[in-house]
Amino acid sequence: MANSIPAAVVQLCSRQNVAENVKKTVSFSERAAAAGAKVIVLPENFPYIGSLSQKVKQAETLGRGPVQNEMVALAQRLRAYVILGGIPIRSEDPGRCFNTCIVLNPDGEIAGSYRKIHLFDIAIPDGPNFTESEFISPGEETAICEIDGRPWGLTICYDLRFPEMYRHLVANGVQACCVPAAFTLQTGKDHWLALLRARAIENQFYVLAAGQWGAHTQTRTSFGNSCIIDPWGTVVAKAKEGEGFALADIDFDYLSQVRQMLPALKHRRL
Repeated sequence: MANSIPAAVVQLCSRQNVAENVKKTVSFSERAAAAGAKVIVLPENFPYIGSLSQKVKQAETLGRGPVQNEMVALAQRLRAYVILGGIPIRSEDPGRCFNTCIVLNPDGEIAGSYRKIHLFDIAIPDGPNFTESEFISPGEETAICEIDGRPWGLTICYDLRFPEMYRHLVANGVQACCVPAAFTLQTGKDHWLALLRARAIENQFYVLAAGQWGAHTQTRTSFGNSCIIDPWGTVVAKAKEGEGFALADIDFDYLSQVRQMLPALKHRRL
């Protein structure tokens, strides 16, 4: 178990062509790995952004399906952990699927998965309306996955607004937390970085936020600003405008220093 591991958050503008989206995902993941990344976090909905009803039709069985097969081969080829930020996985309800984050280890095996708990049912003033719960079944359990021998938390997008979820994760030992997202432009410009920094500061862990960027349809645009934030709340890497990635070392010695210097987690009383 190393004291640090290089990680990347990939930023994409996924649209309605699954094959093209997967091709881009592979390309940027390969570039991140060539730059040294051993953990690669993909954004929410990386295979497809468009009609939610169409998303349900594309749902795969956990561990089996064309998108997952491509990603398994990618993880094996890169010898890296690849975190599939959010893909549709079949649920018991044929009309709805789970929005699922899947962690693949360097052997291409599923090391953990998480079903998005908090669903985005929002009417944004002067913006689009979202009713995610119409086509997505909510998850019921938080998820912690071992990556390179350390506990990492898995969350997705709208979960970011629920600090009790992250407090539960850190109380169970999490040292780094993934937040793959497709944060809207309207809310992201005011809240994205503020919420990410808050989650990192209050829980004294690394936050890896891989976001969608740009216009996906005529009515849907994502904020981007994919980034990695350290336990002090410093943005140590941030993607530029457009598609690409941001890379930083996840330094667990520094995490220990922060927690020792300011032992707020030990001072909790509620």
